[in-house]
Formats: sequence, C-alpha cells, structure tokens
Amino acid sequence: MTEAARRSPGTPCWVSLMVHGLDATLDFYRRLFDWEFVPGPRHLGPYVRALSDGREVAGIGELPPERRLTVAWTTYLATGDADETAETVRCCGGTVAVGPLDTGEAGRMVICADPAGAVFGLWEAGAHHGTALSGPPGTPVWNELVTYDTAAVGAFYRTVFGYAAEPGDPADGDRVVLSADGRPVASLRGAGGELPLGRGPRWMTSFAVADADAAAELVAELGGRVPGPVRDVPAGRAVLVADPEGAVFTLVGPAGR
Repeated sequence: MTEAARRSPGTPCWVSLMVHGLDATLDFYRRLFDWEFVPGPRHLGPYVRALSDGREVAGIGELPPERRLTVAWTTYLATGDADETAETVRCCGGTVAVGPLDTGEAGRMVICADPAGAVFGLWEAGAHHGTALSGPPGTPVWNELVTYDTAAVGAFYRTVFGYAAEPGDPADGDRVVLSADGRPVASLRGAGGELPLGRGPRWMTSFAVADADAAAELVAELGGRVPGPVRDVPAGRAVLVADPEGAVFTLVGPAGR
C-alpha cells in the first residue's frame, strides 16, 4: 500500500529512531531490512531517511554525544496544526518535550509524552508526508501503544486526535482499536505490570518481514536481542526484538512454521 497523501489527524505517518552510534545502526537495519539510506533534514544533527524499494519508510538520526538517552523508535501521529495539537496535549495532561520545530520545507514536528509517559511525535506535513510505502517486507505496518491500561490513557488520545475507539477481540485482553475517518489506524494495549522488557509505556512499531522466524535469527546474528519466542498471531507470526542499542520493535511475517 502506498501512502503519499496527507493523513487524517491521529494517523501514524512516520517512525524515527535516534541512536548513539549511527554507522553501526545503519549497518544493522541495512542487513535486516535491506534498507538504503539518503540524507534527511539536519535540524537535530546527522539524520538519514531509510528507503525500501526506493520509497521512504523511516528515519534514523544520531544523538549528540552528551545526551545519554534511552534509544527507542518514535511513532509520529499526523496533525494539521502542530502548535494547536501541542497545546491540546498539554491541556489534556501530556507533556511537550521538543518543539514545535520547523524542519525546513519538510514540515513541522513536536515530541510529546502522554500522561502515562509514553513518547510520541506530532508531524504537520509540508513537502514530506511521511511513510511512502507500507505492507511489503521492510516497511512499518502497524503502531500500538503498550501501556498500563487502556481506560486511563484512551481518553487522552480520543480528546487530542478525535479517534473513534472500539474494543478489540476479547481474546486479546485489554485492547482498543483506534480509527480515524472510519479506518483503523492504531491500537492501545493494556499490559498492566507486564510491559515488554520492563521499560514502561511506549509506542511500538511493527515491521513486515518475509519470514519472522528467519528474521529473528538474523537479529541475533547481527547483535540484537530476541527476548521471547516467535508466536502465532492473527496476522501471521510475530516476534518482539531489540536492535544492538536496545530499541524495541516487532517483526511480523506470514504464517508458515
């Protein structure tokens, strides 16, 4: 599926990763996803855009040496007005950590956190509308907030972005599907005290792969971590992994093994 048009407010539109060692990280993702890289905006330092089949799918940048922050993938949610949405985030109990900032002609960005502490971005598109390809191997295919419980934080996201929210399959436990303009775009999962890798609430990105089992083995070979088994899910087979700097994400492939 190609996604070149401006997204509805609240739709995940980009994923970005800020790391301490850019060259080593690019080598990991190049070998895992067969990504190529082109220069991106340098408003926050060295930054590249990852290409899958020639289409932009993600961004990776390098943190300043003095900033020893936890490394994590950040999900960006579309907005038509970054300043107005940032103010709504504050009014609803969230925090604004960075921005709003202009990124040249590409657009305008904000880094926020919800009331439970999960970090996310806001993106007001200019020339850059975000992820240009979703579906094939090597592309982001879903974003889910893993938090303590969906009731506590769900009202925040509904108010800020105007989502419609529907309970997921009861077999999935505490899960809510968020829709924008009648289309499911993301989900919330309440994990209680059993949050992945014990690092608190966070937005999680799922990337498509041709074979989840083989991709998990490759992650380990490349110096990443595979903290749990590959498991069967409604979409096929999935596994939680982390890159060598500890950024956590999910690999999703078709059913097979």
